[in-house]
Amino acid sequence: MTYPYLLYGEKIRHAPVFRGLRGDPFVMNLSPENSYLDEIDSRDQKRLQEYIERKMASVYKWGVSGYLERRDTLLRDCPQMVSENRFYHLGIDIIVPCGTPLHAPLDGVVAESGYEPGEGNYGGFVLLRHDPAEGEAFYSFYGHLARDLLPPAGLRLSAGDEFARIGDFHENGNWFHHTHMQVITGLGYRRGYLSKGYCSPEDMVDINSLCPDPVPLFKR
Repeated sequence: MTYPYLLYGEKIRHAPVFRGLRGDPFVMNLSPENSYLDEIDSRDQKRLQEYIERKMASVYKWGVSGYLERRDTLLRDCPQMVSENRFYHLGIDIIVPCGTPLHAPLDGVVAESGYEPGEGNYGGFVLLRHDPAEGEAFYSFYGHLARDLLPPAGLRLSAGDEFARIGDFHENGNWFHHTHMQVITGLGYRRGYLSKGYCSPEDMVDINSLCPDPVPLFKR
């Protein structure tokens, strides 16, 4: 059985990535429809963090922003995106405080763990490989993590095991406090989508076979 249908299996252990999320999420619009993004330097992520915290205030404990959301304005100062016209978001961003621990959603093994330096990149990241009893293996990816708390490659995890924490600006690629969570198929991994959190309009026709919607995996 393939992702996401394997999640319906009665024997599968499926755990929340973040424990204790309560209430409705704040849905953060990072598309060009959010006029606030025109008013700030897109790399001034501390200011964006302050904006998010004002919006959430005492009403929301956590937030999320969307899969396949178009983000031209947010990424206008990221040359690696502009040069390839890659503005469509391939994960979901889960907004929680800096230092919040992440937990494995399924049994798996740390396939890769490392640090991608550079403004607008992932900073600390972890790639988990999940091998269902039946069907093709697939991966879940988490970016913008604390650099000094990354797990070693090869570490086996049970669903619910803590494996990383949300990173701060100096170690997460200089982004607001969140993790980029992305599902990558075996084909997507072979085609280099470990290093691609965004795609171009031309990529969209095949994207479900490469980086399908991660929302079903994100249990709360």
